[in-house]
Amino acid sequence: MLSVVEGTVVAGDRRGRELGFPTANVLGDESVPLPDEGVYAGYVTREHGAVYVAAISIGRRPTFYDETGLCLVEAHLLDFDGDLYGERLRVEITEHVREQRRFESVEELVDQIRSDVERVRSLTVLPRHG
Repeated sequence: MLSVVEGTVVAGDRRGRELGFPTANVLGDESVPLPDEGVYAGYVTREHGAVYVAAISIGRRPTFYDETGLCLVEAHLLDFDGDLYGERLRVEITEHVREQRRFESVEELVDQIRSDVERVRSLTVLPRHG
């Protein structure tokens, strides 16, 4: 495991939802060191214990903002549809997928996110219980 971020889901600019990949923006403890900016595979655990595989972005969203943008931890929970605002999540960052980069178009970014999600799905398996 590379890092763990625990924090509350806060509202963002809702761009992930617009792109078809909604994310939970997790506001964690600033004293906890994060891995370098990039896209990662990992897990998100909800308050009641449900665990989801997640594609996790750490960075400043370079396609939309310059290098002075706010650095965010954004988790796209695979196979989840619902509202997480205000919920406390545990984000386990387990494997590096790729570096952050700026894309020339929204379409190019969406294609890359789709590829990232498939890569995360192939790298990360939920543990079996029972």
